[in-house]
Amino acid sequence: MIPIKPPARFLMCRPEHFAVSYAINPWMDPPAWARDGSLHSAAAHREWNALYRTLLEHGAAVDLVPPAAGVPDLVFTANAAVVLDRKVLLARFRHPERQAEEPHFEDAFNRLKARGLVDTVRRLPDGVVLEGAGDCVFDHSRNMFWLGYGQRSDAAAQRAVEEVFGVEVTPLELADPRFYHMDTALSPLPRGEVMYVPEAFTAAGLATIRARVPRSKRIEVGTADAEKLAANAVCLGDTLIMAGCGERLRGTLQERGYHVATTPLRSFLKSGGAAFCLTLRLDRRSRPGTAIAQAAVA
Repeated sequence: MIPIKPPARFLMCRPEHFAVSYAINPWMDPPAWARDGSLHSAAAHREWNALYRTLLEHGAAVDLVPPAAGVPDLVFTANAAVVLDRKVLLARFRHPERQAEEPHFEDAFNRLKARGLVDTVRRLPDGVVLEGAGDCVFDHSRNMFWLGYGQRSDAAAQRAVEEVFGVEVTPLELADPRFYHMDTALSPLPRGEVMYVPEAFTAAGLATIRARVPRSKRIEVGTADAEKLAANAVCLGDTLIMAGCGERLRGTLQERGYHVATTPLRSFLKSGGAAFCLTLRLDRRSRPGTAIAQAAVA
């Protein structure tokens, strides 16, 4: 009998309290949101539901964090934690406006643990900031994390992630405040390519990407697509779920065997988030055999 592969599993949070009520990145304009707040809120619900339905239509399972008043960005569950091999490393946020999310996410993961969906839930060392998978993006083809630092998260988080998960972590400094998290600027694709926004990184960061990823596997995202947060994509097999994608980038991805499914997320772009930001993958598994993984097991 051929074993049935379990569905991809994501964590999301309905946008019941989502709003742009403060500004902690260049995308956010609270007065502009407030002028048409009810219209923006209604649009956010429609857009979130469309993304949710798209995931379900592609065979994914979705668990939900209960919405809570006073934490409008709780909807961006990618920032909740780093999750790999059923282990959870909870996020710590830089800005006070988001720090109130931390107990809500911890409660959510403890409930997932009680249901048997994750095995361990751990906190970062004191004083270390890491904003979850937003700044710690897993690259299955290379069996490693790309870690963004310099805008929100600390380079010192590298050691904590390596100790918890036993896989390599490659840090990249983010240079542009528009691309404040790694997930807004870089997306490892299922066939081994890396889609990235060159202007988001320092010269040293770009040199690291070019050293780790062969030219044939690098896909640069131009400014127009970067401003749609095209790199903030959810990968489900060969389907890439994106908030927006220009024809040139779409053609490049299709030539490489991918199907691009766009679902507009304009309301969330007003907060600097898109498809990846609104989801957190819960079922990712590392590949055994790396030196760090062996050392961690020994």
